[in-house]
Amino acid sequence: MTYARIAGIGSFLPEKVVTNQDLETTMDTSDEWIRERTGIKRRHIAVDGETTSSMGLIAARRAMDSAGVGPDDIDLIVLGTATPDKIFPATACIIQRQLGVKGCPAFDVHAACSGFLYGLDLANRFIRTNGARTALVIGSETLSRITDWQDRGTAVLFGDGAGAVVLEASDEPGILATHIHADGEYEELLQVEQGVSVGFDVTRAGGAYIKMEGNAVFRRAVATFDNIARETVADLDGHLDDIDWFVPHQANMRIIKAAAKKLNMPMDRVVATVDEHANTSGASIPLALDVAIGDGPIQRRQTLLLAAFGAGFTWCSAMLRYGERASEPK
Repeated sequence: MTYARIAGIGSFLPEKVVTNQDLETTMDTSDEWIRERTGIKRRHIAVDGETTSSMGLIAARRAMDSAGVGPDDIDLIVLGTATPDKIFPATACIIQRQLGVKGCPAFDVHAACSGFLYGLDLANRFIRTNGARTALVIGSETLSRITDWQDRGTAVLFGDGAGAVVLEASDEPGILATHIHADGEYEELLQVEQGVSVGFDVTRAGGAYIKMEGNAVFRRAVATFDNIARETVADLDGHLDDIDWFVPHQANMRIIKAAAKKLNMPMDRVVATVDEHANTSGASIPLALDVAIGDGPIQRRQTLLLAAFGAGFTWCSAMLRYGERASEPK
């Protein structure tokens, strides 16, 4: 039987950093207020010339270097993003060209903060059914371009960045289970109201910016993290105690802590990078993974539960066993 495993991982963050103190000078907020409600201290912001594709490209190259694979090895590219470079072509195709990868499927997945895990689920299915052998899964976002920097309810939350993994076919299980869901009933709780079909009008109140009903999103996110974790573990006839690390979407430290509490998961087994990165939507999980793997807390053969929740609402999970990273190019 063919399985998929993570063979390499990489990430990228823009050099420009906006701290809470910086925001104090432009809006009615404070470092204390932001930390208390979100746990966020700073966020990375893309500058002119930095795009979803340019950041995703760097993360992808780093993941490929980590896995020891080249352009000729990649036979699938999936990009999770809510902030594509263009309406079309897909930003995955733009990255494909820049990587020098020829002929393989390349497409974007738009599932907001769940985009990376949706992409991981799809790539896993391709590999399990022999539709691909080496897949590149990317999450990249320039949320700063759809953030209203005068709205303290949202501006303090978001940042930019990219992360990527290389999945390879393997005889040993790497990805143990994935689950993806959506329920459009909650569309209006977290959205950007404008778009191609309904029309763009930047003079309209609110502009083309993120709008969120924070309290309602918080309640749904916490309950959903709990449900998706238990669903995933039950699918494997396991127990929550079998999880070595919980790697949630990095939305807000209060959400992460509340979800961990419902799962009886101590915070020393939870990967949390939201304080340094803020909410980077589809990029948050691969960014958090790269930090935790690169800095050492996550060890080989440990079991990880990844879970995300985003606008739509969408929600998803992946249970995986982290294997050895390739150290030498092929």
